[in-house]
Amino acid sequence: MSKVDNTTNPLDSMYWGDKPTTPESDGNGALTQSDFFALLTQQLAYQDPTKPVENNEMIAQMTSFTMADGISQLNTNFKDFATTMNSSQALQASSLVGQYVLVKADDMVFDGKNEVVASANFPEDATNIKVQIKNADGVVVRSATIEKADAGRLQLPWDGTTDTQVLNEDGTPKVDDKGNPVMELAKAGVYTISVEASIAGKNEAIVTSVYSPVTSITLGNGTTQGLLLNVYGQGQKKLSDIEEIAT
Repeated sequence: MSKVDNTTNPLDSMYWGDKPTTPESDGNGALTQSDFFALLTQQLAYQDPTKPVENNEMIAQMTSFTMADGISQLNTNFKDFATTMNSSQALQASSLVGQYVLVKADDMVFDGKNEVVASANFPEDATNIKVQIKNADGVVVRSATIEKADAGRLQLPWDGTTDTQVLNEDGTPKVDDKGNPVMELAKAGVYTISVEASIAGKNEAIVTSVYSPVTSITLGNGTTQGLLLNVYGQGQKKLSDIEEIAT
């Protein structure tokens, strides 16, 4: 038994000319301005001669077509404008790569040698300010007390030294040439800074920020997220999250 060819239509042989084809569609099914005017032309051609279209109706329809076309062009222009703005924003953000930016955070990444700079933002004048830096295990490795600070931002640099003094071989505390104690250096890792202060007679936790370098930028898809800065040790941040750019 021969195999039936299901791909061949028996009616194909009955066409005298070219086989009719279905026009390709762009899939959106939207009416264009030319479609509107074609409909208007047909409306005028088949109107009732005894009840012609009034001038005000004609003007209203023409105005509607013009408004629809104007809105369509506005949407297109706005998309082009948004694309241009995103490109401009990406170009500006790329200049931040390698720069240190200040972002709200309490985590600090110490590389074992370079100073890390944090800051505390005091809403009012403060006294009895206590600063603590803890390691990943929650152990305080460095603490300091500041007598007072004015309202505003106070920088808190940390060179990586701890509260533990280095000892000589004989067990005595080690000092430098100026007689200052030599403190142990913290290991590279992530540390947490916390600041408490007395403001108007009440102890309050103070919001902290940290200076960190921008390593790269990530271009968003324009819908769920925009352009993001990849900040070392702080993850991805928006441009609006940047409080200050170090110069």
